[in-house]
Amino acid sequence: MDAVRVDVWVWSVRLYKSRSQATNGAKAGHVRINGVRAKPSQPVKVGDEVRVFTDREHVVVVRQLLAKRVGAPVAQTAYDDLTPALPPKEERAAPVFARERGAGRPTKRDRRVLDRLRELGR
Repeated sequence: MDAVRVDVWVWSVRLYKSRSQATNGAKAGHVRINGVRAKPSQPVKVGDEVRVFTDREHVVVVRQLLAKRVGAPVAQTAYDDLTPALPPKEERAAPVFARERGAGRPTKRDRRVLDRLRELGR
């Protein structure tokens, strides 16, 4: 076996959960081989660099070709992972969920105060 479809390979090494997700990801441009956008049927060979954008960017170099999905320990031996490490949790920006008072839609209490002000202005 000289080459395998890229959508089959990224699914078999568990970068995508399903084959259809791998195909859709390649169609959407989330899979690149050696820096070039890959179609689902594009062949991948040993030594190719594959970049996959899922929850974050994964950069792997193909060491072994797989045509069927295998267990996680075997899948990890099929590629060299060059993905940059995430920064520690302390250094990552925390998502902001709280809104400041007065921003956005007014509360019921705020609406009543505004109504009273409007009545006084008449």
